[in-house]
Amino acid sequence: MAASISSTLSCPSRSSLPPFKVSRAPPRPYSFTSFSSRQISNLSVSASMSIEAPQKASPPSFLDRKESGFVQFVKYQGLGNDFIMVDNRDSLVPKVTPEQAVKICDRNFGVGADGVIFVMPGVKGTDYSMRIFNSDGSEPEMCGNGVRCFARFIAELENISGIQSFTVHTGAGLIVPEIQNDGQVKVDMGQPILTPSQVPTRLPANKDGAVVKAELVVDNTNWHVTCVSMGNPHCVTFGTNKSEILQVHDLNLPEIGPNFENHEMFPSRTNTEFVQAFSPSHLKMRVWERGAGATLACGTGACAVVVAAVLEGRSERKCTVDLPGGPLEIEWREEDNHVYMTGPAEVVFYGSFAL
Repeated sequence: MAASISSTLSCPSRSSLPPFKVSRAPPRPYSFTSFSSRQISNLSVSASMSIEAPQKASPPSFLDRKESGFVQFVKYQGLGNDFIMVDNRDSLVPKVTPEQAVKICDRNFGVGADGVIFVMPGVKGTDYSMRIFNSDGSEPEMCGNGVRCFARFIAELENISGIQSFTVHTGAGLIVPEIQNDGQVKVDMGQPILTPSQVPTRLPANKDGAVVKAELVVDNTNWHVTCVSMGNPHCVTFGTNKSEILQVHDLNLPEIGPNFENHEMFPSRTNTEFVQAFSPSHLKMRVWERGAGATLACGTGACAVVVAAVLEGRSERKCTVDLPGGPLEIEWREEDNHVYMTGPAEVVFYGSFAL
């Protein structure tokens, strides 16, 4: 598998993916300098003739290749959670297989990303459909940071500017992102799911039909966890029996994260958020994502964190959530029970890869 990058670290407004053409100047004609007979007869030093050889045509560039097997993409990031965006609007079949996605997402031998996202035709009356393959080849139901990148990618593909919203069909159901005037993307993430069997978790409900601040033993430590689904499963913890207040920067996520993700209490595995509360409106989290590991941000995770914090009586319904990649604004509205997420999404570079 080979990959090529056409431009780096730029965010131009483009209506479509770059054509990957190389401009070539045509060969220039010979040019001559004329002299008088006096100059020639006197053998003047200034008598001369200059000839410029024609410019040779450049060989075809690898960027000109249009044959099958090459896929053009745009890499986006939302608070450091990065994705390879593929224009798949002509088919509901992904142009990349899960196995190919693993290779493409490899940060040493591929393009490097947390996942590959496909913009597909809408179904069930929606404008578009979204599918995503994680860096391990698994397919999650949805991705919060990914859907913000998805919205900005659509705006680029369709040459749309200003405030604009879309309806997007995902594995988690209907999602509605709205691009704001400042370039941020606000997303209606829908209602949180708290019923244990639908999260899913095997932990029993202990408060109003939900799993709230329940005990979960991981590596001989009793953690207090609240389980929330935002269309994908989340296990949120603010501390243990020994330490009610986590210092999230001190955690060794690669060591403890997999043990939460693959715990027997989570039949579909789980994303895990470790949270520190600074105030009722300011939370800080680190995340171990199912299928991706430690990432700089997780949009659905930030939403689940605010829901869990409200259920545990730790926060208000509107919070700033600090992630390693930056802050997200999250609101769990009481009037409609929907969770709203607002944050950035930006172009990193354009390129193509060979399958």
